[in-house]
Amino acid sequence: MGETVKLICKVLSDTQRKEGLSKCGRCKQAFYCNVECQKADWPMHKLECSAMCVFGQNWNPSETVRLTARILAKQKTHPERTQSEKLLAVREFESHLDKLDNEKRELIQNDIAALHHFYSKHIAYPDNAALVVLFAQVNCNGFTIEDEELSHLGSAIFPDVALMNHSCCPNVIVTYKGTLAEVRAVQEIEPGDEIFTSYIDLLYPTEDRNDRLRDSYFFTCDCRECITKEKDKDKLEIRKLSEPPSAETVQDMIKYARNVIEEFRRAKHYKYILCLAFLLPLMACFASFKSF
Repeated sequence: MGETVKLICKVLSDTQRKEGLSKCGRCKQAFYCNVECQKADWPMHKLECSAMCVFGQNWNPSETVRLTARILAKQKTHPERTQSEKLLAVREFESHLDKLDNEKRELIQNDIAALHHFYSKHIAYPDNAALVVLFAQVNCNGFTIEDEELSHLGSAIFPDVALMNHSCCPNVIVTYKGTLAEVRAVQEIEPGDEIFTSYIDLLYPTEDRNDRLRDSYFFTCDCRECITKEKDKDKLEIRKLSEPPSAETVQDMIKYARNVIEEFRRAKHYKYILCLAFLLPLMACFASFKSF
């Protein structure tokens, strides 16, 4: 599937990014890094293009809705497994349907209503029950894409990458290159070792991290970091805005952030790629520390 929405080659916001980009001549709302990327995306963009023209400034489906629409279209035109579904097909994603509370179910129904509103003339839908499952699968397995400056670029589905389990002590990071996801080792990995990535921002203390994991992914992490909580004290100190951290604490955290950011930058250039990011938020943290 490897399906993306508003990723590198398709920029639908941020005026500065639009300079020098190729623009769709019909809707004038889709921007690409070059003509080749524009042509490659046309089979998917044509589903939105007419609707964008009709709705104009009222075109505002969420990224989740747009991503789901593309998945439905891809499944219709390519019913067989795609290149990125060798190990896991989108249809096989975990949905955690039995764990959805009323609020999450209501949000999914709102997304389904938006899907029908914006795409009713362009896509054949399965029944409501199947759409609930698909939206739940996208919510649990989708990726949020950011660039090195922490600018939000879009949402994506990478089925094979979604196979990785979470750890707050990950041994790989996921980086993005165009419409590809690359998984790169940040620790020594022995044959037979499990590959772990991080689903969340690791700068939060243990309880906050697990609250976020339970809310979005329906599990509690029991990795070494969550058991020992060895970094919680420093993280909690930083959060006490009424009591600014000591200069020594700030310097220690800046040093830690610098080391990890440097590790991330080195990892981006490793020639050894495991297959196809948790460290990017550290840049924002580092910037905030410098303001003390």
